[in-house]
Amino acid sequence: MRPSTFKKNVLATNIAILLGSVVSVGAYAADEATAADENIEKIEVRGMRASLKASVNEKRFSNAVVDAVTAEDIGKFPDGDVGESLARIPGVAVNRQFGQGQGVSIRGASSSLTRTLLNGHSVASTGWYDQQGIDRSFNYSLLPPEMVGGIEIYKSSQADLPEGGVGGTVIVKTRKPLDLDASSLFLSAKGDYGTISEETDPELSGLYSWKNDDENFGFLISAAGSETNYQRNGIESLLGWGEIVPTTFEQERKRTAINGAFQYSPMDNLNFGLNIMSLDMKANNANTSLFVMFPDDKDAACEERNASGTCTFYRRDGKGANPGWAQTWARQASMDSNTYDLNFDYEAENFKVEGRVGNTKSEGGTDLTSNYGFWLGTAADYAGTYDARGEVIDINIANKNFTAEDFGGQLSPAGWALKSQPNSDEETYAQFDFTIPVDLGVITSFKTGLRYADHDVTQLTLPANVKASITEKDASAYYNGQVSSGAGFTLPKPNMDAMLADAWAAIDGFSTDGTQYKSGYGTINEKNLSVYAMANFDAEGMRGNFGLRYISTDAESDYYKLQADGTYADELSTNKASYNDVLPSINIAFDVASDVIIRTSASQVISRATYGDMFSASSLAGYNDGTAGNEVLNTGNVGLEPFKATQADLGVEWYFSPDGLFGASYFIKDISSFITSAQILGQSIGIIDPNSGKDEWTVSTKKNGTGGQIQGIELQLQDAFDNGLGYSANYTFADSNADAENYPDQVSVFSDSSKHTVNLVGFYEMDDFSARVAYNWRSEYMIRELPGFYGNREHQPFGTVDLSANYQITDYLGVSFEVVNLLEEDSVQLGVAPDGADVKPELKNGYPAWSFEGEARYKLGLNLRF
Repeated sequence: MRPSTFKKNVLATNIAILLGSVVSVGAYAADEATAADENIEKIEVRGMRASLKASVNEKRFSNAVVDAVTAEDIGKFPDGDVGESLARIPGVAVNRQFGQGQGVSIRGASSSLTRTLLNGHSVASTGWYDQQGIDRSFNYSLLPPEMVGGIEIYKSSQADLPEGGVGGTVIVKTRKPLDLDASSLFLSAKGDYGTISEETDPELSGLYSWKNDDENFGFLISAAGSETNYQRNGIESLLGWGEIVPTTFEQERKRTAINGAFQYSPMDNLNFGLNIMSLDMKANNANTSLFVMFPDDKDAACEERNASGTCTFYRRDGKGANPGWAQTWARQASMDSNTYDLNFDYEAENFKVEGRVGNTKSEGGTDLTSNYGFWLGTAADYAGTYDARGEVIDINIANKNFTAEDFGGQLSPAGWALKSQPNSDEETYAQFDFTIPVDLGVITSFKTGLRYADHDVTQLTLPANVKASITEKDASAYYNGQVSSGAGFTLPKPNMDAMLADAWAAIDGFSTDGTQYKSGYGTINEKNLSVYAMANFDAEGMRGNFGLRYISTDAESDYYKLQADGTYADELSTNKASYNDVLPSINIAFDVASDVIIRTSASQVISRATYGDMFSASSLAGYNDGTAGNEVLNTGNVGLEPFKATQADLGVEWYFSPDGLFGASYFIKDISSFITSAQILGQSIGIIDPNSGKDEWTVSTKKNGTGGQIQGIELQLQDAFDNGLGYSANYTFADSNADAENYPDQVSVFSDSSKHTVNLVGFYEMDDFSARVAYNWRSEYMIRELPGFYGNREHQPFGTVDLSANYQITDYLGVSFEVVNLLEEDSVQLGVAPDGADVKPELKNGYPAWSFEGEARYKLGLNLRF
């Protein structure tokens, strides 16, 4: 244990530095081989209580502001989803737009401002959905929890921690063979049932670890696979064309992951490691929508409007010419991520050197997009009322039940919709760190190092070469049976395989010329160099580090230039930019008693612009997509300066029992440099959209904004008792304030930021049985996807109740049971922009923009351990 005495004058001086200085103070010792780690109690993790103790222990002996999630045992991560486990941490909120935890927001900052590292290095990642831009965040739905041994969440920074996390840095750690017993074997099989899809899906995982008798060489292989039929039912608002749209999103997710790890220690002071990670997701999906209102119906049917003139109550008499229009977007989509990382460390008497080199590459996106649609039913079917005066639109009409026979004609893949949008992301990196022990008063060691990364990102839009004739077929060729939808509708169920097969048959390759191709083409090459110096110190009752990190970035983007007449140049152009900065940091932990720690930290941090904002291409979103008013000219800016913040923390932690912790922290982030978009509606750019016949575009550009501030408090309390009961509770208040001019919606709050977040966890564990109930709640927050299709809207307060239980039948055989979102909490999203904002009408004045029905998922599993 560390000494409990301290020097009061040092404490007072450093608190004054924290409160009055702009020089950074902050961070947490990320290096596992530092002097701080020598004081960490090594814990054999078995069961919930031991897992809780290990996480508390990691927090207690760190030098900075850090929280941890620790797996109970091989294959026993606290939650069935990595993102859900992160959401239990104070100050952390998770985005669940597609059923699983995907993006992680820390302390009120956007999820795009969170840096995620795998075993300390970058992970390439692309999206699978063509309506979402390319950013730097890691999609946690790629990573099976069975492969994770633990996660560290750094809420402050330090000089030897890779830059990039204004919100914080998440380090995911996989298992190593020399840390496990020889010939460890784990096998698991689960069935996963969804209450909306009403399908039971399989999950399989396994791990084998071996090491020799000398315990200086070992290897580990682990693999996981799952097939999930995900379904999201809801109502989407599209005032420009269909007004109110019951919709069903179905996805056939096939996730596979393979991890191979090798360790070799030819000498006690020399170690080599090789880690290979392959993540793959097939994500074919079908989005079926029923447009119930059309321009020639809307004005006559409207009976009530809100302050901005948007209609909130319709009544149709069923005598109009138009029924509803049903259509399905069928997409063949995927993404993968493959990483090769070679690392080493060598420790001599008077120095230590560590290094790693590697490559991480991801390819993904939409391989093929197709659209099938036609009139559905009769006008009389749609007689009734459409009430948009609440948070969820209420549709009360004559008929909500439709089959393939209700289509008014034959269907075929729409030629204008056929295209491919592949993305790629690749980084080659090298990092070297040197630690030199010294005896200079309180200074115990100096650490220095460098990191270099060469990063390439490419986006493409490839329009299909459509054949001269496309065969039309009866709707029954593309729809088989029925599927539930939003607002109580039952719609024809799309046959995704048939739709994609005929879409491929309708094309003769893809074009690498023309407006769509040139507008969607973009590349980014980014070279990042960082060099740092850091000193570790340890005095009586006080420990920590301080240092500087220098960063230098050179970026360039290739694109086809949009000319004055609305056409694109034939030759590529290149825009270049560069910037550099120095990021100071300091963090101090005062051991004021054997069980009480006061922490103070401050630092300057950055997050680079998302790649989607940096492409110099003038891309045409919504071009010829069948939805009027959806045409956007989006121009990026490779010269964007990064987000930059000066941040500080002051906290106290009381470890009142081996399992018990009470903590309270105050944090502040002053963000001086900001990246945002500017939008101008109704602009003529010289390009006529073939579908609408108009040259009327929303012009969106990227720029550096004026910044903002986030401040708040975190409170946490947890303990476990000898009777097997235990609990954990935390609350986060994050008050984020950004200049309203930073956003087209003119809402002065950071994206993804909830003012209030609450977690309550209770568990029981005794002998061979354990059970846990967890509640997570967050207040409203802004989701911003402009200039994309879905736009900017406010997600209403959201809370979930999750359950889990495990029973060990024998020493080797166990059974598990999990429930996620037991109460089937709905996702409700409102358009809250004021009248003057440059956004679509459905994103203003509290209009019910989107709502999606909550799904509970039940998992039952068996596992074997040897």
